[in-house]
Amino acid sequence: MSARIATPSGPAGHPGAAAPDGVLVRLGTLFRTTAFKLSLAYLLVFAAFAFFALGYVAWNARRVLDDQIVSTIEAEINGLSDQYAAGGIRRLVSVVERRSREPGASLYLVTTPAGEHVVGNVETLPPGVLAEPGQTETAYSRVGDGDRLDHRAIVRIFTLPGGFRLLVGRDVEERDRLRAVIGRAFAWSLMLVVGLGFLGSWFIAQRVLKRVDHMTEITRGIMAGDLDGRLTLAGTGDELDRLASNLNAMLDRIGELMRGMREVSDNIAHDLKTPLTRLRNKADAALREGNDPDALRAALEANIEESDNLIRVFNALLMIARLEAGNAREGLADFDAGAVALEVAELYEAVAEERGVGLRAEIEDGLLLHGSRELIGQAMANLIDNALKYGQTTPDPGSPPAVRVTARREDGAVLLAVADQGEGIPEADRGRVLERFVRLETARTRPGFGLGLSLVNAVARLHQGTFALEDAAPGLRAVLRMPALAPREVQPPRETTA
Repeated sequence: MSARIATPSGPAGHPGAAAPDGVLVRLGTLFRTTAFKLSLAYLLVFAAFAFFALGYVAWNARRVLDDQIVSTIEAEINGLSDQYAAGGIRRLVSVVERRSREPGASLYLVTTPAGEHVVGNVETLPPGVLAEPGQTETAYSRVGDGDRLDHRAIVRIFTLPGGFRLLVGRDVEERDRLRAVIGRAFAWSLMLVVGLGFLGSWFIAQRVLKRVDHMTEITRGIMAGDLDGRLTLAGTGDELDRLASNLNAMLDRIGELMRGMREVSDNIAHDLKTPLTRLRNKADAALREGNDPDALRAALEANIEESDNLIRVFNALLMIARLEAGNAREGLADFDAGAVALEVAELYEAVAEERGVGLRAEIEDGLLLHGSRELIGQAMANLIDNALKYGQTTPDPGSPPAVRVTARREDGAVLLAVADQGEGIPEADRGRVLERFVRLETARTRPGFGLGLSLVNAVARLHQGTFALEDAAPGLRAVLRMPALAPREVQPPRETTA
């Protein structure tokens, strides 16, 4: 009884077809990566450089060998010239005969004026070579090889007195052998460079693709709803790590905006429910007491005032949303933040005097900012208004409470600060009060909706700055810190007191 083993089949019904298809898809993805293309481009540049470098080496090696051969021929010629000068043609023939019998690459030939062989180790030359005195490279055959011109040599030909011809040369077999060795090394080197470069490109692209695939998997989870997912950093500090870090920061910012939107929705549901309920109850009471025109008028006026408060709340929410989304950058210009702080402080002088609060402003000139003059003014107005509302206690019963407004340059930044002498805010709550609709228990008896500090914080972010609440010992100090422009002219601080 035989058993059958099932094999997986691909889409076309052929066993194992799916695996090769998957490999091909993977390779196609790999070859399309930027890392592979850059590595391949670098490989081509390096291969071209190696080609020219090796070619230059081979050309120089051949030239050196040729120069060496020519130098050897020159030495041979000088020696033979001395022999000829000493003994004439007979002495020359005798020396050439003796040297021709010695093994080596040196070549000699003496012929008659008619071209007949007299002595030498050269058997055959191509026609016309002996007829042209001077140096040349030619084919030849040695004595005993017959007429096969299967050797090459560099030779120099002289015409002697009486029409005799002398050939002195040297075989270039060693040069050709070295050239063949260099050619093989050249070919193998290029193949090795291309092969190793291709493997290196594949390895680099594989590593990069693995990290990109991991990032893709995480981003898919984020798109599916897992907003807490973050890209993993390899710790190498390379461009992918920088990209992952920036994407994580972007996701953190998106998470903050999403949490803020959920908090706004919850706060609107809770904090605006009371004024809406009050508005409805007043309208219902007015309908029940509809016989008195004065009561109806009073109810309508109360409803209009409540509606105005709600409109202000929604306007503040819209402004905060625009600031946090970066949609309020139109109309930005350079302006003097100190002048804005002084103008706002002067506007609140009458309010401070009415409440019996001393308002003091210390402003430097030349505090240039690039941003929105109106938004900075609104932020300062919110801070001064809060200080006048909640900073009316004083540690010295004999002196009135004071609010201090300062504007100065510090470490390349413009500092706008408002300090009071009130009860302050506990350190644990200073971050929480910057959120929308957050009001501490001590402030719930006073008018407001808890949006003023949120607006100031959004204005600081729009101007690439920070907003912090600090201990004024006693009281609270609210500080706006924003990057300053280069000062055109710095004047001594101006001081006003209400």
